[in-house]
Amino acid sequence: MLHTLKTRQFIKSDLNTVWRFISSPKNLALITPAYMGFNILDKDLLNEEMYAGQIIEYTVSPVLGIKLHWVTEITHVQDLVYFVDEQRMGPYAFWHHRHFLKEVPGGIEMTDVVHYKLPLGILGRILNLLFVRHKLKEIFDYRFEKLNEIFNK
Repeated sequence: MLHTLKTRQFIKSDLNTVWRFISSPKNLALITPAYMGFNILDKDLLNEEMYAGQIIEYTVSPVLGIKLHWVTEITHVQDLVYFVDEQRMGPYAFWHHRHFLKEVPGGIEMTDVVHYKLPLGILGRILNLLFVRHKLKEIFDYRFEKLNEIFNK
């Protein structure tokens, strides 16, 4: 079963500044809860601009400090408009995350749409209900607060 998480946030800044921030791999750790232990393995990526075909390899520890290896590919990029990251290897059976930016009066509206599926069939659906969807919401809520701190205060 495919699940969806959608978030929307207003950011008081200009399009170029927000785009540079959200499209830079070096800012991912800043907007991810510390307990996740987010770590990009290829440090050269921290100085690169995002491009379609870019592979980002990292580790995260979402539960009990257990490290998971995750590889995503940036599959689509339209500068200043949107980008898409898709899991190539990791904990999900399917992960497709679209990031959109739109100029609105007074700033930028950022919208994220994540479609995901867990492995393990019925067990995966139960895990989603009991744990995963709440954990994802918690992670996106943290990101929302961090972006508010950075841009809206």
